[in-house]
Amino acid sequence: MMESTLREVNLERGMPRADQAIRQLTFEIHHSRHLGCRVLKIIHGYGSSGAGGRIRVEARAYLGRLQKRREIRGFIPGEEFSIFSEDTLSAFRICDELRRDRDLERHNNGVTFILL
Repeated sequence: MMESTLREVNLERGMPRADQAIRQLTFEIHHSRHLGCRVLKIIHGYGSSGAGGRIRVEARAYLGRLQKRREIRGFIPGEEFSIFSEDTLSAFRICDELRRDRDLERHNNGVTFILL
């Protein structure tokens, strides 16, 4: 069987500060590429506790900078992860596993999908 092209990482584990979570995210992007993954799903929370929201905002801003520098293909916020989104349909073409992800159509703003 083919190795997974999708990895999932929880950036909230251990309740890190936002800067610590971004360092972890940087590591996970490089590590996922090394493993041959095409998509990295990060769980960052949506901010109900106060901490998750800060990680979400910082992580997405960071991913925007990486995308601009072409260090990642792009990213899909969980709330936009839908079969009605062109970005999601494009992501299915590079990682068919995404079609079976539990967050598809859940509009979960506590996750983000990174296209490596």
